[in-house]
Order: sequence, then structure tokens, then C-alpha cells
Amino acid sequence: MDKRKNNGGHSTRSKGVDKRKNEYKDALDLAGDVDSVSNVIGMLYKKAVEDRDTNAAKIYLEYYLGKPKQTVDQNTNLNINDFDISKIYDPEA
Repeated sequence: MDKRKNNGGHSTRSKGVDKRKNEYKDALDLAGDVDSVSNVIGMLYKKAVEDRDTNAAKIYLEYYLGKPKQTVDQNTNLNINDFDISKIYDPEA
């Protein structure tokens, strides 16, 4: 018998009022439209280019290009010329 239905309600869906939303997020949804967001991005671009503001340039580029992903170089170069794996198991070597 499936008892997940009776586990205390650990679902992400809310019943009734969605507690993940609040009046501040609703106000942002109402205030923001495409033109206002475009104006803010234009202000960032202008501040970055004309005023040479590095923080504005960083924010603009992160939203325009996306944040750079951290990469780890997994390639290793071993310069071992005299390595013989059979000597590892040889007790006299």
C-alpha cells in the first residue's frame, strides 16, 4: 500500500495560499515590464561605458553573457621515462 499520501504533506505544491509568494514579489511583477527592464539595462551599459564603472560592467556582462563557469583542468602530464610497472611488484627492485 502506498503511504506517501499520508506522509505529512512534503509537497512543493501549496494548498490554498501560496506561501512562496508575498506582496513584495507581486509588486515587482506589477511594476516591471519589458520597457522598464530595458531602461535599467541601458543605464547599466551607459554607466559601464561612459563612467568606466567596473561594477556596472560586471553586472551588465554577467546578465548579457552569463556568469563564467568554473573549470578544472583534469589533464596531467607525467614525464616519467624510467617507469616500469613490473618493478612495483618485484621485491628486489
